[in-house]
Amino acid sequence: MTIKVVRGNPTPEELAAALAVVQARAAAAAAAPSGAPLEPDAWADPARVAMGRLPAPGPKAWGRTYWPG
Repeated sequence: MTIKVVRGNPTPEELAAALAVVQARAAAAAAAPSGAPLEPDAWADPARVAMGRLPAPGPKAWGRTYWPG
């Protein structure tokens, strides 16, 4: 694997930190079994939307439909 710095002048410590992150991500990707389902993203969880209280009915309830209080 070749990594090239395109902009800036990183210090040796910054470069080592960036390479450590890239190597850790590559090792994690290589260790994951192929064909295994990915861990679900918390932002994509439909239950996250319904965690709060539902809006009370009333004349302006339509405006609070997607903004739980």
